[in-house]
Amino acid sequence: MVYFLLKFLHIIGAAILLGTGAGIAFFMLLAHRTGNAATIAAVARIVVIADFVFTATAVVAQPVTGVALAWQAGYSLWEGWIALSILLYIVTGLFWLPVVWMQITMRNLAAEAAASGEPPPERYSRLFRLWFIFGFPAFAAVTAIFWLMITRPVIEWI
Repeated sequence: MVYFLLKFLHIIGAAILLGTGAGIAFFMLLAHRTGNAATIAAVARIVVIADFVFTATAVVAQPVTGVALAWQAGYSLWEGWIALSILLYIVTGLFWLPVVWMQITMRNLAAEAAASGEPPPERYSRLFRLWFIFGFPAFAAVTAIFWLMITRPVIEWI
């Protein structure tokens, strides 16, 4: 029973990570494309909240449920597919943490521009491009983790 509860929580957490990440990217991209500072500020405000409420919660829950699940199932954390998943999780985090800061900064820049009736400044555009680029390796890593968790391939470590 404990195993299935942990597995359920782990799968829900993974779905939240992937789903929230994809949703945030979609809404930020659409807001950005309007070029309207007020729209960007409003969407970015919600995106920052969603990242803290959903993504950050799942980011904490995933390693907790993952380690407990591995222990319950009798797997070593050094099992190839688990170790690679952990490495990819760390890679994802290394891209996600700066993205959170970028989202907060873009939100603030857009809000300042909206308050003054100006378009978003060039700094906002530079941050958006970097934010967009950071999404690709993070999304690829999360997708690879899903594949590893589903297929559990044998990966021999030296």
